[in-house]
Amino acid sequence: MPTESLVLEVKNVEISRDGQKVIEDANFSINRGDYVGVVGPNGGGKTTLLSAILNFLPITKGSIRLFGTEIAKFKAWEKIAYISQQATSFENQFPLTVKELVSLGCIKKGNVGRRFRKEDWSAVDNSIRFMGLEDVANKRIGQLSGGQKQRVFVAKALARNPELILLDEPIVGVDSNAQERFYKKLSDLNIERKTTILIVTHDLTSVFCRMSKVLCVSKKVEEAKITDDLDANKLLKRAYGEHFHFVFHKHECSGVFTNGHC
Repeated sequence: MPTESLVLEVKNVEISRDGQKVIEDANFSINRGDYVGVVGPNGGGKTTLLSAILNFLPITKGSIRLFGTEIAKFKAWEKIAYISQQATSFENQFPLTVKELVSLGCIKKGNVGRRFRKEDWSAVDNSIRFMGLEDVANKRIGQLSGGQKQRVFVAKALARNPELILLDEPIVGVDSNAQERFYKKLSDLNIERKTTILIVTHDLTSVFCRMSKVLCVSKKVEEAKITDDLDANKLLKRAYGEHFHFVFHKHECSGVFTNGHC
């Protein structure tokens, strides 16, 4: 794989918290255009791994490179958008409208304080349209459903035209229909814009149906490309334990779930 196609490279990474190893000997790479699901049991280290990739948390050993640059020297953070678990946790009286909140995504190093230009508002409108939020663009955030709020925060991320989007369990508490719409929008983003996506999730069906790669995290990190011949149960048992059994079920993208792309 050519070096220029590498978005993220993790080599021999170990992460400790409070004197305990949380991640050990992690080795994987993410290429441009990958759509990656990060799965594993609670407490397995998924959020810790994301925090290290974002340089929120130091690594004990090994190396992390973003777009070919060691993370300690990486400066081009405008290439990366991050949506946390707490992104939509705010009061229902939060005063901003959808359009106003999405517009905050255009603010980045180098343009703080300047007036918005026509191209900025165009990026905002395009992001709102792409995420299917035109009908609620002038509503206050607090008036939206959980699924709509999540799409607003993706739209906010898109307004800055990132090359990599990291999401940490973005749809906790959202109903199954809203979840499916959300993952479909991420698929559209990945396919149409070639945006690289890394998402921590417990929705295994969406991972194995829609995504191109999976990282199973349970202290150790196992990377696998999602292909028709991948034995998902065998892979997941190594992370979740031998008792675990993944039951395939119907999915709108293909009628019957298979280990492949929709």
